[in-house]
Amino acid sequence: MKYKAVIFDLDGVICSTDRYHYLAWKKIAEEIGVYFDESVNNRLRGVSRAESLDIILEAYNGKVSDEKKRDYMSKKNALYRHLLEGMSLNDLDPEVKTTLDQIRAKGIKMAIGSSSKNTKYILKQIGLDDYFDAVSDGNNIMRSKPDPEVFLKASNFLGISPGNCLVVEDAKSGIEAAIAAKMDCAAIGNGTKYHLANYDLENFSGLLDIL
Repeated sequence: MKYKAVIFDLDGVICSTDRYHYLAWKKIAEEIGVYFDESVNNRLRGVSRAESLDIILEAYNGKVSDEKKRDYMSKKNALYRHLLEGMSLNDLDPEVKTTLDQIRAKGIKMAIGSSSKNTKYILKQIGLDDYFDAVSDGNNIMRSKPDPEVFLKASNFLGISPGNCLVVEDAKSGIEAAIAAKMDCAAIGNGTKYHLANYDLENFSGLLDIL
């Protein structure tokens, strides 16, 4: 068996929190006084909170201090966390849970590789806390995707070499991070339009055909 582990991005792969990110960042953009829509939000996929704010500030003419940036990021996270309180087991697609169970039954390790610092909270909300063999997220990395650090740490936590890991991603930056980590990648959702991954999935259960 080539793949001994599967490393999943969280947002847009295991569950969808895009709407919550969008609503929280939109509030911040309104406070700053800059335009923000879905196209801008799409550029924030898979990147850190600081990088996301910098993208939003591209439309701002003035200069924003580091202290003010930290304030905006803190406010965004508070808004986002408040919205996440509404997440529940109903936000986990049954197809995702069934597929994960079948992957586990094959004896394949599973990990999360996400830039989000709210990863463990989200997993708890959807009933998957303590479900994965390892979690590598925004709390234990210094560099966000497309840097491969988050995936390399996940493989290290699992004790499985990068060449035996398959990454599942929906963001271009995440696919690029997998490539940089020398890991094969299966793209899903928005990620399939770039044709950068080894596999393009039509649905989550398509993973089982690869494995």
